[in-house]
Amino acid sequence: MITYQIEKNLTAQEFIEVLNKSTLGERRPVNEPERITKMLEYGNLIITARENNILVGVARSLTDFLYCTYLSDLAVDKTYQKQGIGKELIRRTKLETPTAKLILLSAPKAINYYPKIGMKQWEQCYVLDDINDLR
Repeated sequence: MITYQIEKNLTAQEFIEVLNKSTLGERRPVNEPERITKMLEYGNLIITARENNILVGVARSLTDFLYCTYLSDLAVDKTYQKQGIGKELIRRTKLETPTAKLILLSAPKAINYYPKIGMKQWEQCYVLDDINDLR
């Protein structure tokens, strides 16, 4: 049975493990535990999915709880995917921030997932990775 909860003290090690067990570990600094620790510290809404107390999924968001919620990381262990865990993590994130628009940038391997669960794709997203690119 999968249980869901808000966690304020998720460890970097557990987070790294679920990132590596999902496809998201390919695009996160899993070899930099100090950075992962700060990511968890500054994420102000972390919802987890556990089976027998083992972390199988996580939704890490930054939110003001009223206007916008940026769902930065949605990771589900590959062996638990296609069971509705990701969708439930998104649903619970939205329930915690009902008036806020939920926003995310899809990982390339997940781009077809979000429309299937009812999310709308926007073309108006922009990214700045390096300050030197700013003109």
